[in-house]
Amino acid sequence: MLAAPDEEVCHEARRHGIVLARPLARAVLLALAGGLLVALGWPYTALGAPLVAVGALVSLRAVWRWERTRLVVTTEKVFVVHGTLRRRASAVRLRSIQSLDLEQPLLGRLLGYGTVVAGPLELDHVAGPREVFRLVERLCA
Repeated sequence: MLAAPDEEVCHEARRHGIVLARPLARAVLLALAGGLLVALGWPYTALGAPLVAVGALVSLRAVWRWERTRLVVTTEKVFVVHGTLRRRASAVRLRSIQSLDLEQPLLGRLLGYGTVVAGPLELDHVAGPREVFRLVERLCA
């Protein structure tokens, strides 16, 4: 991680699973369309099989990106780390946070996700956003 030796990690989590809903729905639609074409037989099989494969790749990519993205709150900063081969991080030091906001749409309140805005850093689809908000608020004080 990007935490310094004198920092303590207070919270580390993936984004909420809701971020997978759209890409997985897209993947299912591609796979269903491909499956229907395969069921029709030749020559449609030549179009259907690649559609099923593309659906599988879309779902694999979405899950991989979700798995490789982390929200981390330490005693010194808040940051998001994402990527596999090329790791990227966006961070803000706690002492530089002048405003802290929590945004939760109705669906977010029902499912337990939201957006935490810590100064210039916007953290979307945070699982348990109230707890993260309170933690950052407490660490900033």
